[in-house]
Amino acid sequence: MSSLIRLAGLAALALTLFSTSLSARSITSAMGTVDVPDQPQRVVVLTNEGTEAVLALGVQPVGAVNSWHGDPWWDHIDGAMGDAVPVGTESAVNLEMVAALEPDLILANRQRHEEVYPQLSAIAPTVMSEELRGDWKVNFELYAAALGQDEKGREVIAGYDTAVADLRAKLGDAVDEKVSVIRFLPGQIRIYQLDSFSGVLLKDIGFDRPDNQNVDAFAIRTGKESIPDMDGDRIFYFTWETGNGEGEAMEGEVLNDPLWQSLSAVQAGRVHAVSDAVWNTAGGIIAARLMLDDIARIYGVQ
Repeated sequence: MSSLIRLAGLAALALTLFSTSLSARSITSAMGTVDVPDQPQRVVVLTNEGTEAVLALGVQPVGAVNSWHGDPWWDHIDGAMGDAVPVGTESAVNLEMVAALEPDLILANRQRHEEVYPQLSAIAPTVMSEELRGDWKVNFELYAAALGQDEKGREVIAGYDTAVADLRAKLGDAVDEKVSVIRFLPGQIRIYQLDSFSGVLLKDIGFDRPDNQNVDAFAIRTGKESIPDMDGDRIFYFTWETGNGEGEAMEGEVLNDPLWQSLSAVQAGRVHAVSDAVWNTAGGIIAARLMLDDIARIYGVQ
């Protein structure tokens, strides 16, 4: 009960601070129209991909959810996070810590935070994106608008588009390869399709995909019985590890399975282990640029 009382008090304080600041713009988000400060100074971000977005826009958050694997941040953003305070995970936000930071803007996601939207919006104006898969640029543009950084946002996307075009030109006919994307998890395997983080980027570059992956869906959730369906001209795979070794165990089982060894990509030596964080879980603009770097390195066109 005392914790709830403290949270209510902090939320009231944050609401008072917000009410005395200038709210100059209206943003349409997944939860409706939100009035936001013209130049937010204390931003809290509640998704991994949102954290990458604000960093790319030159904004250092005062608080953010922990990276899924990090202490508390992904290695590729750790140096940019400064004094940002970790406020729990995407799926378990510490509302009391968020309120204590006295934010003037919160960036969240409906898929993760719809149930706590009333509490969040009582702390500060809260802009919610809709989805956490597929085209990350949709969320990026929303966050840029919420921060009053539309022009900077367009510059960042233009830089990404230029990097994609440059890589496509360097790859040449290699984009005709049917590339397969596989993820190993505890007790499960996923075959990723077009409406996934890696799927969007590979499509941007112009890669072809195996027929079962060339579908506007997220992923096929399966097991070792579907190893023959994982083949392609080239295979990229990554592993989600929860700390108990079960993800790596699944990876080992598959990679040592005779069916896997018989795949054409394996036989040709065109199988590549890549970072789960970069190719899937971080899900933002910084990871997207790192994924482009990975592809350039793998294909020898750096």
